[in-house]
Amino acid sequence: MTEMKKARMIVEKDFKIAEVDKRIFGSFIEHLGRAVYGGIYEPGHPAADENGFRKDVVDLINEIGVPIIRYPGGNFVSGYNWEDGVGPVAERPSRLELAWKTVEPNEVGTNEFMKWAKLVNSEVNMAVNLGTRGIDAARNLVEYCNHPSGSYWSDLRISHGYQEPHKIKTWCLGNEMDGPWQIGHRTAVEYGRIAVESAKVMKWVDPGIELVACGSSNRSMPTYAEWEATVLDHTYEHVDYLSLHTYYGNPNNDLPNYLARSLDMDYFIKEIIATCDYIKAKKRSKKTMYLSFDEWNVWFHSREADRKREPWSFAPPQLEDVYTFEDALLVGCLLITLLCNSDRVKIACMAQLVNVIAPIMTENGGAAWRQTIFYPYMHASVYGRGVALNPIISSPKYDSKDFTDVPYLEATAVYNEENEELTVFAVNKDSAAALQLDADIRGFAGYEVIEHIVLEHDDMKAVNTAAVPNRVVPHSRGGAQAKDGYIQASLPKLSWNVIRLKARS
Repeated sequence: MTEMKKARMIVEKDFKIAEVDKRIFGSFIEHLGRAVYGGIYEPGHPAADENGFRKDVVDLINEIGVPIIRYPGGNFVSGYNWEDGVGPVAERPSRLELAWKTVEPNEVGTNEFMKWAKLVNSEVNMAVNLGTRGIDAARNLVEYCNHPSGSYWSDLRISHGYQEPHKIKTWCLGNEMDGPWQIGHRTAVEYGRIAVESAKVMKWVDPGIELVACGSSNRSMPTYAEWEATVLDHTYEHVDYLSLHTYYGNPNNDLPNYLARSLDMDYFIKEIIATCDYIKAKKRSKKTMYLSFDEWNVWFHSREADRKREPWSFAPPQLEDVYTFEDALLVGCLLITLLCNSDRVKIACMAQLVNVIAPIMTENGGAAWRQTIFYPYMHASVYGRGVALNPIISSPKYDSKDFTDVPYLEATAVYNEENEELTVFAVNKDSAAALQLDADIRGFAGYEVIEHIVLEHDDMKAVNTAAVPNRVVPHSRGGAQAKDGYIQASLPKLSWNVIRLKARS
């Protein structure tokens, strides 16, 4: 019998990282595959409302409580003419969409998406095209969306039936412009120049907006870090966030190495913070640059199927990863990593939200269901609001193919003072045995465990499908207890855990 390992935590109110910006639980919807058409929008579906939006999908998104959604891309935005997606739908053109080689009918555009976002109580993080377009189109879109009235573009919005401005606060200055795959790919200097000039005029139109500049598309890009430094050299005083993107997979079926990938995310964040702070020092600036991790997720299951797809169809299945239980464990680890860096990461967007590498899946004309990764994402969003604390953790460790000193326990805690609640999020990465957790919470006198949620499964490759939507679901039978200022809990092998505590009334 394998001996149970032991881990310790000290959780103290004064060990604060930061107030968690709710936008760290954001997501992303791109005009890609069935994210929009067949995902959020399917006229004629039994669950569709009068505008064609699927109410069953809305209900699932509202379970998560997604505070901000990036739109409309992604690679899509670098070839997108936003004017194609406004005005009478019958007069909108169909276009060849070059990024994903499909046909875009433009039935859903800016106004429709803003209307839908209200159904899910979400802000929109709007991206502008700095690939084929630039400064003029960007400032015009801000004017169309945010200016009250009395100008050409704001009055055009009103003529389209939207009297009130959309008041979009957060805007992305293009997408992955360092990538050769990107329409309008630019060097760091070229991008830095167009980004800063676009930023200036966009803020002249609406001084209240916040802007996200493109960082590296991933940590392995040949221009990594140099790209960030050059771009920020141009844009530092005109933007508010720098973006990070990353995706992880387990193609070699190496579970210990896969679950260690959250360390890679943490290294990525720390390196970009260092680069931002270097430019801050170089410019003698008092301004701190914050981060927008606006694309992150697991993505590898669907790549082979996507290579075989015929081009120029309408809303084909693309990037439809069917997520396993082990994917949910990694997503839990990544969410913990984001919370542990919430002093600098203020926005994060799980990419994407529906059908496309997504926590929610649908059938055209049929069901909608929760993928395995839905649950840690939902738990973090619902219970992770408050102040992120910096627990002192002592955990046994292991080495994997690419990482050394990987803690078996990945954990953090969030304190919601207003609700008098403390939540511990924890993943046990040990595949052999449960992990005994002893957490010192003497600073939270009178707090008791009200729920210990566990997501576990004997089959690491278990998935949820339309036919079997509840194969991988959490339960509340965890046995965590709080006594004499300590939490004692047995975290099952390979499990995601949410231990919720509340002050006695």
